[in-house]
Amino acid sequence: MKASVIVFPGSNCDRDVQVALAASIGSQPDMVWHGGTELPQTDLIVIPGGFSYGDYLRSGAMAAHSPIMREVVARANSGVPVLGICNGFQILTEAGLLPGVLMRNADLKFICKDVHLKVENADTLFTKGYSDGQVIRVPIAHHDGNFETDEETLKRIEGNGQVAFRYCDENGAITGAANPNGSQANIAGITNEGGTVLGMMPHPERLVDPLQGGTDGKAMFDGMVESLAA
Repeated sequence: MKASVIVFPGSNCDRDVQVALAASIGSQPDMVWHGGTELPQTDLIVIPGGFSYGDYLRSGAMAAHSPIMREVVARANSGVPVLGICNGFQILTEAGLLPGVLMRNADLKFICKDVHLKVENADTLFTKGYSDGQVIRVPIAHHDGNFETDEETLKRIEGNGQVAFRYCDENGAITGAANPNGSQANIAGITNEGGTVLGMMPHPERLVDPLQGGTDGKAMFDGMVESLAA
C-alpha cells in the first residue's frame, strides 16, 4: 500500500502523520510538496494539520488553491481516499471536497487538550478500526474548529450517516459541556457522501504510541490500512 502526505508552508503535523502511517503500513509514505502538480501512484492521501500559509485570509483558504490541490481534488473525485486532519479538514472544506466551514472557536481562544469522541459511523474505511458508539480519547489543537453549515446541509449529512465523530464526555454523552469549540451538533469529523473523504479536527496521529500517553488514534490508521489492503 502507498500513501501520500501533502506538505504546505506552515504544516507542522506532517512528520507526525508520516510516523503514524509508516507504523501501520510498514513503509514510508511519500511526502509531497504543495507546489507540485503531480501525485505519485497512491492509495491514500493525507492532508495534515498545521497553519498553512499562516492561516491568512481564512484557515485553509490559500492552501486550497495550491497547485497540488488540483490533483488532490481530481484523485478524490476518482475515488482515492483523502483524510484531512485539523488544518487538513479546513483545507478540504475550502476546496469543496466536504460541506460546511470551520469557524473561530466559540470562546475565540486557541484550544489544546485531550477530548473524548463518540464514533458515530464505524462503517467507513477510515473508522473500521472502531465500533459504533465507541468512545475514544484524542488530542485537539486549533483556533478555528467550530464546524458550521446550513440547516438543510446538516440534515443531509446527518441522514446520510456522514457524521463520523462527535465530541462527547467520557461516558459518551453528547453535551454542550463536552463541546470544546461550539461545533454545530458537536460534530468533530465528517465524510463526503461516498465515505471516501474524511475531515476531522482532532489529531489521531498524536496518540498512536504508548509513549504519547495512549493509542486510541492507532486503531484509525491500522483500520485504514486493513480496509485499503483488502
